[in-house]
Amino acid sequence: MSFAVWLTGLSGAGKSAIATALLEDLSGRGISAAVLESDVLRKQLTPFATYDESERDDFYATVADLAAWLVSRGKPVIIDATANRRAYRDRARRAIERFAEVYVSTPLEVCAARDTKGFYKSKNVKTLPGVQAPYEPPRAPELAIAGDRGTPREAAREVVALLERRGWIKP
Repeated sequence: MSFAVWLTGLSGAGKSAIATALLEDLSGRGISAAVLESDVLRKQLTPFATYDESERDDFYATVADLAAWLVSRGKPVIIDATANRRAYRDRARRAIERFAEVYVSTPLEVCAARDTKGFYKSKNVKTLPGVQAPYEPPRAPELAIAGDRGTPREAAREVVALLERRGWIKP
């Protein structure tokens, strides 16, 4: 059974660490999932990214369409992407029958302290979601994880438990 899990939250929330742990947990169950990581995809799809609204619209539409295409071909997908507007994630929700939005809720100050990419300190970044650009948290995510508590492995186990409850993977 294929499905898509979209991990959303601010930069530095812990999405990538959770995606890595989730991929390992699924792999340990014999489930080969694809990870669509925005940092990796952006280098291919928008190598000279401006992060303006129009570019984000196109980028996240492509991510949602790619996820839907993979799921339609039987491939489980983990999407690791901020997607600061609900509309970006809702596009995937409409296109993918088995879709779960997981909100990694981490306080802005914790995200800034974890800033391995230098986004929060950079004078060049002018549209960082949660700082200069809006971030619209999910209204009703299938799962909310406190990204400042617990470990990525524990968070991944919460996602796995959700997938089991939904009947998308076997317990």
